Amino acid sequence: AGYFSVLVGGDILIIAAVLLILLSLLNYWGIKESAKFNMFATLLEIGGLLLVIVLGAYYVPKYTWGTVDFFAMNNGMVGVLSATVLIFFAFIGFENVANISEETKNARRVVPKAILWSLVISVVLYILVSLAAVGILGAEQLGQSKAPLAEVVAKVLPQAGYVLTVIALFATSNTVLFILIVGSRLLYGMARNKSLPAICARVGKRGTPFFSVIVVGVLALSGLLLGGDIKNVALLTDVGIFVVYIGVNISLLVLRYKVPDSQRAYKAPWNIGRFSVTAFLGIVTCVAMLFFFERELLLYEVIAVLVGVGLYFVLRKR
Repeated sequence: AGYFSVLVGGDILIIAAVLLILLSLLNYWGIKESAKFNMFATLLEIGGLLLVIVLGAYYVPKYTWGTVDFFAMNNGMVGVLSATVLIFFAFIGFENVANISEETKNARRVVPKAILWSLVISVVLYILVSLAAVGILGAEQLGQSKAPLAEVVAKVLPQAGYVLTVIALFATSNTVLFILIVGSRLLYGMARNKSLPAICARVGKRGTPFFSVIVVGVLALSGLLLGGDIKNVALLTDVGIFVVYIGVNISLLVLRYKVPDSQRAYKAPWNIGRFSVTAFLGIVTCVAMLFFFERELLLYEVIAVLVGVGLYFVLRKR
């Protein structure tokens, strides 16, 4: 919505609402159509990021090399870790690939590779884009911008800033669509597992779980009630994600001992017998990161978890 408002103006909350409605309709229309948009937008997104990287490789050595401290820590390590809590939002979503396994060919082989490769490629792109953006525009100006990468490009190529704004629109829309798809499939899977009402598992004429699509769309729209503060939205999401990751890593440890002989297409590395060191470190890291959130956000998460547990016990019998 921020990028769109930079292009044509308008109220950010209204723009965000329209975006969510349109992408929810695409989610309902079908996974093939959604996947085509996803691939097109991803290619555009990668192209835009590569443009930023190339401009950084040209601009930074020529104009700012030696004048910018890329490792500055104005608030010390505590500041870095607090920022990590927020920026972790950029590293979620890779695990969501697993949630569309039922709509993936040869999922046992494809999904683990997709998760790992997407993570590796994204991390490399993130690091290079960050170096370029900080080197060209500076951290302070980046933090105050509505359309940061567009401003980065515009400083080097003024005529290309508009192009990157359009690319960023597709990139952010792509992320929104994917999360809407995954969210609706989560509800669908939970309903099939009898953890939610059966209506959430109903599939419409388009082959998509229409009721779950509607529920997720409405829940996403309710996020706009936070007033458009993307920092609070991201932090609330991150709290939930850390809690989920703790549960996922605990599940891995439990399953290693409860079903040790189960055939696994992929096995997490670093093991001591059946004990997964990787999962243990994941639990420790996620618990440690929770200490860097404000108490108010943690309280919201506790309330959300308690409501979720209550709904689970109430609805699973229906």
